[in-house]
Amino acid sequence: MYITRKPLPQDPVFSLKLPFVGENKGHYHVNRPGYPQMPVSLQLREYQRQAVTSWFANNGRGTLKMATGSGKTITALAIACELYKQIGLQVLLVVCPYRHLVNQWARECDKFNLKPVLAFENLQSWHSQLSAQIYHIHSGCQGFVTIITTNSTLISDGFQSQFKYFPAKTLIIGDEAHNLGSPKLEESLPRKIGLRLALSATPERYFDEGGTESLFDYFGPILQPEFNLADAINQGALVHYLYYPVLVELTETESLEYLRITRKIGRSLLYKEKEDGDILHLEEQEDIKQLLIQRSRLVGTAENKLTALKELMLNRKDTSHTLFYCSDGSQEMGYSSLRQLKAVARILGTEIGYKVSTYTAYTPLEEREKLRHQFASGELQGLVAIRCLDEGLDIPAIQTAIILSSSTNPRQFIQRRGRVLRPHPGKERATIFDMIVLPPKLDRETIEVERNLLKKELRRFVEFADLADNAGEARIKLLDLQKRYGLLDI
Repeated sequence: MYITRKPLPQDPVFSLKLPFVGENKGHYHVNRPGYPQMPVSLQLREYQRQAVTSWFANNGRGTLKMATGSGKTITALAIACELYKQIGLQVLLVVCPYRHLVNQWARECDKFNLKPVLAFENLQSWHSQLSAQIYHIHSGCQGFVTIITTNSTLISDGFQSQFKYFPAKTLIIGDEAHNLGSPKLEESLPRKIGLRLALSATPERYFDEGGTESLFDYFGPILQPEFNLADAINQGALVHYLYYPVLVELTETESLEYLRITRKIGRSLLYKEKEDGDILHLEEQEDIKQLLIQRSRLVGTAENKLTALKELMLNRKDTSHTLFYCSDGSQEMGYSSLRQLKAVARILGTEIGYKVSTYTAYTPLEEREKLRHQFASGELQGLVAIRCLDEGLDIPAIQTAIILSSSTNPRQFIQRRGRVLRPHPGKERATIFDMIVLPPKLDRETIEVERNLLKKELRRFVEFADLADNAGEARIKLLDLQKRYGLLDI
C-alpha cells in the first residue's frame, strides 16, 4: 500500500475565460521575437481545440491524455498563446524527462515565435541567462520568457533557487508527465505556480498508484476529450498500420527458469491470499513485483528472438527507415543491459549487411541529432535502440518497427507503437513486427497463475491487432495463445 503524502499549500489559479479557438489569423504581436504567437499557417484539429477549451474550463489545470504523435506539444503551445492574450502570461516553463526532448521542444517553440532558455546540463551555460531574463520581467524591460528544462535539472539546487523569483503569471507544462509522479520529482514541483498542464499518452504510472494520484493532485485530472490510438488513426493524426505478431519459443534453459519464477509468483500469491484473505493488486506487492520484473527481463532477452530477427531481415535487406526496439536486459540474469542491442547490431550490420547504428542513453546529444538526420534521409537503413526511444523522439520517417522487447508495461507498449505511426510525406501506413514469447507448457500448479498474468498483456496485443489493417490475419496468429490458456473471450 502507498502512503498518502502530506498536501502542500497551493496558490489559487486565475479566473480564465473560455477561449474561442478557431482559425488563426496571426494578428497580434507580429515581429516581436520571443512572444507567444500562433503560426499563421497552423489550424488546430477539432480535438486539439476541445482540449484547449477543457483546460480553460478547468481554470488552468489539467492533464491531456493524448495518443503519441497526436500533437500534444502544439496543443500545449496553443494554450500558452491563449494565456498570453487573456492574462498577459509572462513565463512558460516546460519540463521534459530527456535532453533530446529539450531540443525537440525548442524547435516547436521556434514555430510559435518563442526564443527559449535551454536550462539543462552545465549550470554555467544557462543560470545567468535565466536569472537575467527573470529580472528583466520584474523590471518591465522584458515581457515574456520561455524556459525548457529536464527533470534532473528541475530538482537541482540551482534551478530550485530560481522559483521564488518566478512571477504569478507562469505556466508549467510537464511533458511525458508520468515521470513527474516519482516522490523526488513530485516534491520538487513548484506550488507557487498556479497554471499547470500535464501531457502524456499514458499518465497513469505503472506499479505506482500513489504516484499517479500525486500527479493528478498537482496538475489536475484527465481532461476531455481523451484521444486514444483508434481516435488518432480515424482522424488522420496517425497513419494506418499492418501488425504481424512473431511468436517465439523459449529455449529449454529459459523455459526452466521461467517455470521456476512463475512457481515463486504462484506461491507468493497463495501466501498473500491466506494471510490477508484476499489477493491484493500485484502492484501493491513488492516481492511479486520483483519476480514479475525478473520474468519480464528473461522474456525480453529470449535467445530465439535473434534467430527470428535474422530470418525476417534476410528478406528485407533492401528496406529502410526501420526501428529495432531491444530489451534493456537484466543484470540478475547475467546479461549486460546492452547485450541484446549489440547482438542485434552485429546480426544486422555484419551478417546481413543492413546499414544500422545504435541509439542509447549513452549516445551523445550531438550524435543523436546526426543519427536522426541520417535515418530520416535513408543514409542509415535502421536504428537499434533501447528505452531512450520510448518517449518523445520525433522521427516521422519511421516506416517499420521490429519490437524485440514486448514490454508488459502499458506505457512502453503504447509509446512504442505510437512512435511508429507519425505521419510523414509519402508514408501511407506503417508496419510493425512484434515478437511475442510463447510461455512454456506449465504444470497444474502454475497454469492458472500464468493465465491471470497473461490476460492483461494479451488484451493489449489483441486490441492492437484489431486496429490494424490486417486485423484478421493478426488475430489468427494470436489464436493459439488464446486457446492454450482459455482466453478466447478477449
